[in-house]
Amino acid sequence: MPLSFKPFDQMTEADYRDIGLKVGLEIHQQLRTRHKLFCRCPAGRYSAEYDAEILRHMRPTLSELGEYDGTALMEKKTKKNIYYRIHHNTVCTYEFDDTPPFFINDEALDIALEVALLLRLNIVGELHIARKQYLDGSIPTGFQRTGILGVDGWVPYRDGRVRIRQLSIEEDSCREVSDVGHERVFLTDRLGTPLIETVTEPDMHTPQEAAEVGQVLRMLARSTGNVRTGYGAARQDVNVSVAGGTRCEIKGTPQIWRNPHLIYNEARRQCSLLHIRQLLRERGVTPETFQWSAQDVTRMVANTSYEPLRRAVADGHVVRCVVLRGFDEILNEPTQENTHFAKEFADRIRVIACLTHTPNMIHSDMGAETLSGRDWKGLRRRMRADSGDALILVWGNEADTTTACNEIAIRAREATVGVPNDTRQGLKDGTNGFERVLPGAERMYPDTDLPPLAIEQARLERVGARLPEFVWDRAARYRELGLPPNMIRPLLNSPRAGVFDRVVSELGVEPMFAAGVLVQRLKHIRRAGLAVERISDGEMFAVFEAHAHGRLSREGVPEVLRLLAERPPAEEPEADRVTAVFVDRRIRQLTDEEIHHVVREQVGKLRDRVFATAGQKCRYVIGEVLREYMGCVDGRRLVAWVCNKLQVPPPGLARTGRRSQVQTSSTVGAAP
Repeated sequence: MPLSFKPFDQMTEADYRDIGLKVGLEIHQQLRTRHKLFCRCPAGRYSAEYDAEILRHMRPTLSELGEYDGTALMEKKTKKNIYYRIHHNTVCTYEFDDTPPFFINDEALDIALEVALLLRLNIVGELHIARKQYLDGSIPTGFQRTGILGVDGWVPYRDGRVRIRQLSIEEDSCREVSDVGHERVFLTDRLGTPLIETVTEPDMHTPQEAAEVGQVLRMLARSTGNVRTGYGAARQDVNVSVAGGTRCEIKGTPQIWRNPHLIYNEARRQCSLLHIRQLLRERGVTPETFQWSAQDVTRMVANTSYEPLRRAVADGHVVRCVVLRGFDEILNEPTQENTHFAKEFADRIRVIACLTHTPNMIHSDMGAETLSGRDWKGLRRRMRADSGDALILVWGNEADTTTACNEIAIRAREATVGVPNDTRQGLKDGTNGFERVLPGAERMYPDTDLPPLAIEQARLERVGARLPEFVWDRAARYRELGLPPNMIRPLLNSPRAGVFDRVVSELGVEPMFAAGVLVQRLKHIRRAGLAVERISDGEMFAVFEAHAHGRLSREGVPEVLRLLAERPPAEEPEADRVTAVFVDRRIRQLTDEEIHHVVREQVGKLRDRVFATAGQKCRYVIGEVLREYMGCVDGRRLVAWVCNKLQVPPPGLARTGRRSQVQTSSTVGAAP
């Protein structure tokens, strides 16, 4: 990698253009349905509890074209025990391929068609379900049922377009619990949940563009109000390549804001791998001339001063040494931030040879950090390696170390070619690690259990009639209403955006006030541990309607919503639940005469109390009134009455250079 490769925050569009960066997205979004996609088990019920555990082993099979998938062959080497933890409320015999699939969930299909139409895709005439091999064990059957609904669409972006290759409807996989050594454990509660997968063309050329397009597609799906939200409900696969490199897929990033750093590091990694290939060619190391060897060196290192290796030998592990001819100092070449080429080998043997304890290898480029110089010289003599060769030591049981040596050789030979086709795992520090070989086209084949389903024009017209406003048009409308950018984005992502539109257009509620309640106040209520989802859109509208008609103060709107979130669900209509809260808490907006009377009464109680300033006295009176009449009195009117009664300057009228002693009504109301 050229030493001039810039840090992340210094990269420009021109820099990314120079390396030929291309980025495409595959966005998986769960649909908010009652049931799973191909059975009638409930969707969206997550729990770590389970009734039973099932053990399975994955093995490769030939495709209908007589070919093995490369990922399947890789997974075979891992010799994994796959454990599935099942609960009778969320899984049936369909998920384990003991029962044929039901016909596709109509509710899910309509939602998927809605998103497909918003993406301006050409909808297929018939939906054909295919089986896509899932080879990491995350689906017990070994395959996922999926079908393409539309192709060749687009969304606007900046002054142009981003092309949408296709949208598919498919079922979700299991949730991984752990993956250590030869054992991988999954929870099956998520299995079978309806998903859509939106695939873009590689039309993004900077990490920031990829994040922005991801947000556009996220908001477009959310605008339907029919997709699940929360951590893990949407996941992105990011496809990255540079000029001279190849497509590598960063798998399953759950948060869009992580993507730019991940893309940067993958671009940097590919540039580094191309640089390493050039260094090897200059040394005469090509795919044809590449040489390696391996031997058992357990006895030679038994008395080493390197504690992890000495402890491994004491525990009965085998130590093997691999020689890579012509690779001296190559393993120290930087690839990603704070990462060197040696990690490419460490990742491979961790994933495929299941040597998961760290450190799982050491190498001669590390020098005295590990073995002494004398030990490394002894190993070079034993392995007949010269000064231009690199040595790698691995340890474990007989079978796993043999697999590890072979994988080291495979990865070293790939270095002479350039950038291998990998599926990468995104890490929290913005770097990525090897996950598996990128699957090939042979993993897909027709499903014979389900007949083709005609997508009739009448169905498309019915779905098209309920399409929401395009999210970019809605954003423009919100800007015209005077909403600031930091309010527009969360409102676009909010499932309550429809309520906002209604209360502003039908009730004439001030846009900033409505947005503040629906975006910020609801978030505060949720963070307090209350069930905001208990409040229906109809109840939200009824609360704003009470405010618009003068029956509820501004401060009373979030207070009533909080009370509704606290109130257990009941078999009463929406309006009755709102009315019940008003009656139980005696909430009604006080008249000016009543406010005057209450203020006069509270001021009268202060004759024997002493305050340092008139402002403190004012705040105390306001707090006492709100303590008893929260939701019944408008904060701005209350401040005016108290200021007048105590002869304190209202907010904003204090002398220049001094802060007013009276806070705004919203601040006072938040802490009575």
